[in-house]
Amino acid sequence: MEERDLYADLGVPRGASADEIRKAYRKLARKHHPDVNPNDPKAEERFKEISFAYDVLSDEDKRKRYDEFGAASLAPGFDPEQARAYKRWAEGARRSPGSADFGADIDVEDLLSGFFGGERPARARQGADLEAELEVDFLDAVKGNEISIEREGSRLRVRIPPGSDTGTRVRLAGQGRPGLRGGPAGDLYLRLRVRPHPFFVRSGDDLELDLPVTIPEAVLGAKVEVPTPEGPVTMTVPPRSKNGRILRVRGKGVARRGGGSGDLRVRLVVQLPETDDARLEEIARELEPLYRGASPRRHLEGGS
Repeated sequence: MEERDLYADLGVPRGASADEIRKAYRKLARKHHPDVNPNDPKAEERFKEISFAYDVLSDEDKRKRYDEFGAASLAPGFDPEQARAYKRWAEGARRSPGSADFGADIDVEDLLSGFFGGERPARARQGADLEAELEVDFLDAVKGNEISIEREGSRLRVRIPPGSDTGTRVRLAGQGRPGLRGGPAGDLYLRLRVRPHPFFVRSGDDLELDLPVTIPEAVLGAKVEVPTPEGPVTMTVPPRSKNGRILRVRGKGVARRGGGSGDLRVRLVVQLPETDDARLEEIARELEPLYRGASPRRHLEGGS
């Protein structure tokens, strides 16, 4: 199977900056997110590809290893030092195939077993613990859902702790390396990496959301539908709400392990109508006298 080019998946060059990678991901994530494309398997698959590429390229260490070793560097248990040592050994073997003493101080079996994550049994004992990174959906981490993963041909159920964030570790007992000579298996520790959400931003136990509203909704007040991790709710926009006003929806933030949730902080973003209608300019001129004597920039005067 042809190896994927993660840079091509995001549509950025290999020398792209972290900011360029982040902007490309956000643009593509908004376009292909399952919430925007319900019941569209192609969009869902494309979103997974985009998220995987961003997960690697937004992490400085992962990106360096990917640039050096390609997709092989993404395998669980990959050891870059062992990989470099094996590469040097292989290149030396090709240059000096008849040399009797080349690599005399290198245990090739150890080198290969270390590179591929294997282990040479020496005595009966418990199997080694393993650690791997697991990318999870933002809302699965926020709410604490159960997800399914595939491991060595079987499906495992993983309970994500409520309120998990990138770096949270989840232990799967007995899913590590098999025990040696009848010993018990080790454990598998999954280190979570949470995919960014196209709409929500996490701030501790709270979530933040920019909500576009119309000028009439801001001036007159309105009841508007707001997305939350648990589904949409109706929120009241008070009359004469200013652009940037923060409204709070209680209990619709990040789930806490001990029970309860943080809040959803909604920032109002007043938007002009997307129209070429000349009446928009006429209305603006009618509003202009209302600002006289109360400049919105008066707090900046005398600042220089």
